[in-house]
Amino acid sequence: MPLIVNLRHLEKQNLDYQGDILPQELELEGIDECIKPGEALKYTVEAQLLENSLYVHGVLEITVQCTCVRCLKTFAHKIQLPEWSLLLNRSGEDQMNVVNDCVDLTPYIREDIVLSFPQHPLCEKGCHGLPSSRIGGLNQSNGPDRNEQLQSAWAELDKLKLSK
Repeated sequence: MPLIVNLRHLEKQNLDYQGDILPQELELEGIDECIKPGEALKYTVEAQLLENSLYVHGVLEITVQCTCVRCLKTFAHKIQLPEWSLLLNRSGEDQMNVVNDCVDLTPYIREDIVLSFPQHPLCEKGCHGLPSSRIGGLNQSNGPDRNEQLQSAWAELDKLKLSK
């Protein structure tokens, strides 16, 4: 369910909100081919009115399914925004969209979650990539024999006798 804040309820006191937003409601599908939404986003936030502004702060957490860019394994990655905050004004550049005294915070949450996606997801810090394969006659592994084979490739080129 989207996170909707009723401004009239905030006129007397600050309110706490806690719940989940489904991945479909966040519209995260198709943003990055290596990252797919997993579980629902969990939020615990406090909302308050500050003169002509709405201030919301709290914790956002979501687990996404990533594909490692080196070895292509799928793994879970937790995105946590422990000090998330949002300030929306009633007028000006960051003007909030008010409908029937309510503001939907879901688009703002979505934007911050997308900005927190890993740029190059790795299943583990020292991932060496795909298992060895043979491309162009050379072993493409990260092991010690790769250097030996690269040297032997240059050695073969050194044997060429080119005349002018």
